[in-house]
Amino acid sequence: MALFRSFLFAPGNHARRVEKALTLGADAVILDLEDAVANAEKIATRATALAALQPARACRGYIRVNALSTEYGYGDLAAVIRRGVDGIILPKVESADELKTANWLIGALEREHGLKPGAIDLIPIIETALGFTRINDIATAGTRARRLAFGAGDFTFDLGLTWSREELELLPYRSQFVVTSRAAGLEPPIDTVWTQIKDEEGFAASAIHAKALGFQGKLCIYPTQVAVVNATFAPTQEEAAWARRVVTAFDAAERDGLASIQLDGKFIDYPIVFAARRVVAQAEAVSAS
Repeated sequence: MALFRSFLFAPGNHARRVEKALTLGADAVILDLEDAVANAEKIATRATALAALQPARACRGYIRVNALSTEYGYGDLAAVIRRGVDGIILPKVESADELKTANWLIGALEREHGLKPGAIDLIPIIETALGFTRINDIATAGTRARRLAFGAGDFTFDLGLTWSREELELLPYRSQFVVTSRAAGLEPPIDTVWTQIKDEEGFAASAIHAKALGFQGKLCIYPTQVAVVNATFAPTQEEAAWARRVVTAFDAAERDGLASIQLDGKFIDYPIVFAARRVVAQAEAVSAS
């Protein structure tokens, strides 16, 4: 089971920050060609970001390109679909056709450069009102994208929302991400960044809330956020131990023809067992990482 808990952004044109980011224990590092890079440096940063992902590393390496609607989007993809890159983060996706275009282009570039078909992952960020109203079409577009990401910064700006510390205004939108992803057969989505980097308690609460809503991970913009996200989106020792007990007890009962049991006074049936198996798989993946 692959882990997609923490995605740490680093500006693609800042070699020292990129080098450090790749060692901080994130499940994936995103080298940014978009918001973190000035227009005057965007083209030159393509080669810099690609070179940074060539050495061996312990985490996945993604590149956030500029939106396809910009003058840089096509050139970004053409320049960075190469060996060493695990995936592309595509920002400001607003339609299924836009995602399909990126998917087709990535596939063509994989063939051109001798990469295995489907080798490059693709994660669309939905961060505008238009994109959100088309979230179902985007999720069911039939592309290589296996998970969606939520970008609350641009989203709240687009809608004129006040992004509060408690994030109550994000609840309906976050919930829709989870429901749509599940209905479309995608993995659970990736939650938005937290911009108040000095507010560590607020960030921890945001991560806990996102996990409770059904997200599988969170975008990070500051090094100390990685450990918090990794711990939050992994089962605790107590949770893993209980899940193993549930699976073991239910497997034994099922062999005797039972479809429900009681364990420590708790009712256990198939939905609870399925959830327990998922927790066990997550715990094993964490241990193996």
